[in-house]
Amino acid sequence: MSRQPVLFVSHGAPDVLLNPGAAVHMWETLGADLPRPRAILVISAHWAAKEPTVSTAATPETIHDFGGFPAELYTMTYPAPGAPALATRVRELLAAAGLPNAEVPERGLDHGAWIPLKALYPEADIPVVQLALQPHAGPDWHRRIGAALRPLRDEGVLILGSGAVTHNFGWLTWGTNSQPRPQAIAFSDWIGETLARDDRPTLLDYRRLAPHGADAHPSEEHLLPLFAALGAAQPGEKPLRLEPEYTYGGLSMDAYLWQDASPAPITLEH
Repeated sequence: MSRQPVLFVSHGAPDVLLNPGAAVHMWETLGADLPRPRAILVISAHWAAKEPTVSTAATPETIHDFGGFPAELYTMTYPAPGAPALATRVRELLAAAGLPNAEVPERGLDHGAWIPLKALYPEADIPVVQLALQPHAGPDWHRRIGAALRPLRDEGVLILGSGAVTHNFGWLTWGTNSQPRPQAIAFSDWIGETLARDDRPTLLDYRRLAPHGADAHPSEEHLLPLFAALGAAQPGEKPLRLEPEYTYGGLSMDAYLWQDASPAPITLEH
């Protein structure tokens, strides 16, 4: 079985599927071109728990955890099966790394999970498990979680971090054709350049070292899935940066793909 990649996506505002642009089309291309996983583990910005917690739901519901959007969005579902055996394996790996862990029986898929998955794998036929993050535990904690879960890549599991490269509502312009905010561009480019060097110590200190570091994330939950993805990557395994667009001016929709150094690694047009 070939090693699965690690993928981080910026999932954007919940209405991204209603007006699909470059980011949604990029997700569709990724789903078509990446090696098909046997299961997917999602670490989403929209599920927080005291400790790393997996859902063992056999048929996870679609959670519409947002308000004020068009009615059409609330009729969308993503009926992918769950993967209780994968949830058990996740707990085994976390425990082996000395990390606390827990499980819940009926937690469904929040919009950080199902919105990108609906474009990546529209048939909803790949089992999905979610893992909760710990918003106040910081970047290095989530890097450790990702590192503990790295063996899943050799077991056919796609590790998907879903959050946002930038997430400051004060930077948003609610309308179409909004010009990208310079602060969002500067921060996104710094993240891309630092990841390209695989400079993990600098990246972990982004709030102090990056331009507009703390302003890009007034709270950290949307960037923490990136650190989990980084941990799941092999040391020295540098990601492919995908830069589809900025939505509402301030939301960078960048994605990052870490893939095994195969003879012909995937290089997506964007």
